[in-house]
Amino acid sequence: MSTPTPRYPVWDNHFHMDPTGRGVDALKEFERAGGTHVMLVHKPYAPNRTLRDHARAFETTLALAKRAREGTSVHVFVALAPHPAEFTELLKAGVPMDEAARIQREALDLAALHVREGEAVAMAEVGRPHWRPVEDAIMAKANELMEYSFQLARDVGCPVQIHAETATPESFADLAKHLDAAGLPRERAVKHYATPIVDTAVNQGLWPSVLIGKGSAEEAAKAGTRFLMETDYMDDPRYPGAVLGPKTVPRRTAELISKGILTEDQAWTVHGRNPSTVYRVDVEL
Repeated sequence: MSTPTPRYPVWDNHFHMDPTGRGVDALKEFERAGGTHVMLVHKPYAPNRTLRDHARAFETTLALAKRAREGTSVHVFVALAPHPAEFTELLKAGVPMDEAARIQREALDLAALHVREGEAVAMAEVGRPHWRPVEDAIMAKANELMEYSFQLARDVGCPVQIHAETATPESFADLAKHLDAAGLPRERAVKHYATPIVDTAVNQGLWPSVLIGKGSAEEAAKAGTRFLMETDYMDDPRYPGAVLGPKTVPRRTAELISKGILTEDQAWTVHGRNPSTVYRVDVEL
């Protein structure tokens, strides 16, 4: 039995795949639930200690994207960057800060090159530590690296997805300050794992990519349509379904429409017009 043609696109803005995880099978689950488009975001698959390690990891993500396109009808876009945690992991391993920062910068340079060559459409995840307290000197260097990633994105003409602390009015204001310093327009920045702060007067013109947990989708949709939806699906066999499962965005979207919280035209805005605006890609059914 053929799958009916969807009436609107469904875009998961932050989705991981892992060579040791479910891989294409997870994306097939997304597709069966009504998903049509996905931003496949790079993640570290093992400790990356050198530029060569990062290069191999990026190639793994690009290979996963190729397999996903061949194995499903989902439109797969790619975002590449060394994760911010990789900088602090180098420090934990005893690498001097200047050397760790150099490795991180070189990996960011390589990610930007993949964007320039058309293999990726965004840089992600870039950002700074938030998972545990760090020394002021480490945070200062992490902010410097984050601004460097913004400068690269400015130069290659792509957006970024930012991995940082919980989205609040204060954190949005601070991120906007760093974007302005780097010369990357705020509308080219997406706050990954965002709370449903849709008002541009509060989010400073950045795009919230709202983690569509219980209640978040409703709150965001009631506030407007200038947001994206994500699951942050990890595809980690140690934590099945984390952070949210592959079916969540299509199911939550259908639920919002059935409840009258979101119209189909508004779904087109959230899942079609917004990604087109942010990533400058065609979103087609």
